Amino acid sequence: MRQAIRNALIKNGLKPGLRAYGKHWWPESDHNWNQVCNGGMIIGALAIADSDPKYAEEIIPLALQSLPLALKSYEPDGAWGEGPAYWNYATSYTAYALTALDTALGRDFGLSNTQGLLKTGLFPIYTTGPTGLFLNFADSKERNSRKPMPCMFWLARRYNNPLFAEAEHAVLAQYAASPEHIIWYQPSSRDRPYPQQLDHYFRGPVEVALFRSAWDDPNALFVGVKAGYNQVNHAHLDLGNFELDALGVRWARDLGSENYNLPGYWNKEKGGRRWSYYRLRSASHNVPILGGKDQDELAEARFMKYETVDSYAFVLVDLTGAYKDFASRVTRGVAMVDDRRAVLVQDEFKLRKTCELAWGMTTDAEITIQERTVARLALRNKQLVARLLSPAGAEFIIESAEQKPPEKPNTGVRRLVVRLPQAKGDIQVAVLLSPVWEADDFVKEAPLKPLMKW
Repeated sequence: MRQAIRNALIKNGLKPGLRAYGKHWWPESDHNWNQVCNGGMIIGALAIADSDPKYAEEIIPLALQSLPLALKSYEPDGAWGEGPAYWNYATSYTAYALTALDTALGRDFGLSNTQGLLKTGLFPIYTTGPTGLFLNFADSKERNSRKPMPCMFWLARRYNNPLFAEAEHAVLAQYAASPEHIIWYQPSSRDRPYPQQLDHYFRGPVEVALFRSAWDDPNALFVGVKAGYNQVNHAHLDLGNFELDALGVRWARDLGSENYNLPGYWNKEKGGRRWSYYRLRSASHNVPILGGKDQDELAEARFMKYETVDSYAFVLVDLTGAYKDFASRVTRGVAMVDDRRAVLVQDEFKLRKTCELAWGMTTDAEITIQERTVARLALRNKQLVARLLSPAGAEFIIESAEQKPPEKPNTGVRRLVVRLPQAKGDIQVAVLLSPVWEADDFVKEAPLKPLMKW
């Protein structure tokens, strides 16, 4: 049986894998395929190195040359451009590969010295909201939540960071452990399973800013915002997207990935069929739409300013590249206001030509328009009030996010929308999102000032 397994590993894994180096695209990639394929090749080659050392002799140098391309994607702060779900997939295979090198050869050839890896355990911690749901960007399954991640123990051990282990122990209090948890086990120090800082800014090819009102309160207010580029692996057209938790409810949400087997799902070039599917389009995300068009498929966006103090925090993101057909400048600001009791989303546009401007937010909540500029959202016996502060004369409307087969149906999902049919010149759209904390206690106003004066 052992020989049969060995022969199958060589025939079906190592020989085809060796042919891929220098000929296939994945050794040159900077995303999860790199770690998964190289990790498998490393482990397979080392597993039979006692009897067939030639495979390890060929594969290890090639993998050591390839892996840094993907590990560089963690730089400089540990963010992962494919989102938190693929972070676990990619980081798990990174841990498998480096553990195999270390245990079999006594060293990982410096690969674990990557500074981004040193910090990356913070990424799933901060991108998990008080609801347990991730900031669900990129191709992530619907309502994806924080589950056990054994690689957090590996990160805790390799970088001597007990916070990573404590965060994993907190998850294991609710879910079953796996064999990898035993292999990489780190005991609990019984410290807090969360950082001291409420907010975090992850720099990198895909930037992420996370804000919250508390760590140890399941009802806390949380908002996450992303920038980056629309061609990153598994990307959606969602630059500037935000998601919001409060009162134990996810109010502003991302629908998640579509069916990977839909025709053209991976055709992500400009005009590619990938961008015809609702869940991947800007139209399904919490971002502006100009002229009825999605964001530019090749666009990039960067954070311009990030600031956090005890009672107030915000980020500004330059979205101009996503809307260059219609605007000379588009800027989004997302702020926690009123002692972190509400969130203000403020967008500013310098339009080069008249076009329809739409602001939208996707939600599972029931929506009631109480006044033209006030909407009350209700979900799980909780409420959130959305107030349209600007522009004058605009109003909220309710639209459906439901789709027809073969796309996922998004049953019962709604869109809170503002539409300006003939927008021109300088336009400001500002929406205050206020959880109803108790009785009818919610933030009713927020002062408005230009984003450049935030």
